[in-house]
Order: sequence, then C-alpha cells, then structure tokens
Amino acid sequence: MSAVARKLEPKPRLKTFHASLLVTRLEQWWVEAETAEEAQALLASGQGHHCELGERVYVELESMLDGAGGPQGR
Repeated sequence: MSAVARKLEPKPRLKTFHASLLVTRLEQWWVEAETAEEAQALLASGQGHHCELGERVYVELESMLDGAGGPQGR
C-alpha cells in the first residue's frame, strides 16, 4: 500500500473510556527513636517526619466504563 493510500484511509473512531483506579505510592518518612519497635510505634501514631512524596508504585484497575457509560468488566 502506498503512502498516499494510507493517508486517505479513514482513521478509526476513538472512544472515551473512564476508569476507577486504586493507586498507592511509596513515601519516605523518618523518626528518631531508641529502638526499631519505638520507631515503628511513633510512625504508626503519625509522629514521624515526612521527607518527600514518593512515586506511584502500584495501580489496580477496579472498573472501567466505555464512552456510552456501559461497564467493561474487570
């Protein structure tokens, strides 16, 4: 097929899809403590210090709708 013929072919019609995603991320926190157990307890109670936002590391697709609003399954 020539390049001219490819340009004349109609492009496929694109649909819009919407999705619900569960996205978790890794963040770095720090705390000063005498033992690892004490540090874990302090972090669990929210007393740590936030260093930086992490990168997204896990995505789970929960559901998706096609352009007409119909479900696409899991």
